[in-house]
Amino acid sequence: MSLPEPAGRDEIEIAATINGRPLRRRVKVRQHLGDFLRHELELTGTHLGCEHGVCGACTVLVDGCAVRSCLMLAAQADGHEVETIEGLSDSGRLAALQRAFISRNAAQCAFCASGMLVTAWEIVARGEVRSRQEIRDAISGNLCRCTGYHAIIDAIAEVIEASPRS
Repeated sequence: MSLPEPAGRDEIEIAATINGRPLRRRVKVRQHLGDFLRHELELTGTHLGCEHGVCGACTVLVDGCAVRSCLMLAAQADGHEVETIEGLSDSGRLAALQRAFISRNAAQCAFCASGMLVTAWEIVARGEVRSRQEIRDAISGNLCRCTGYHAIIDAIAEVIEASPRS
């Protein structure tokens, strides 16, 4: 049996930046970030699959780092910058990865695609991953039931190879 929340304590106000836009909003204290993004902000590109942090479909960037939005509470976004697939797509930062995923048929059913693209963007942006095995290791937290990963790794490797090396 769960106890009810004390009166007045079921919501908290947060101030965050979502896809480059400042946001101040009251959120339920137990609402996950993924649910908040999808249901309150209508950013439905963030997919909720397993809701246990295993599949990676709900991956977003928080302060530039890939996180599982099903494991993070919306209240924890207070004071942070959150970027979803919509923000990365609209800004054009994902364009090279999106083209590579399309040309390599790396997103067949596309359920995992948003989380996979966000993870891939972080990999490319860090500039530390270069080999196919390093790419495989870096995306290992994102599950795909359709592709067998070869096309995804090919697409990410293509973008990495075309990126200027530091």
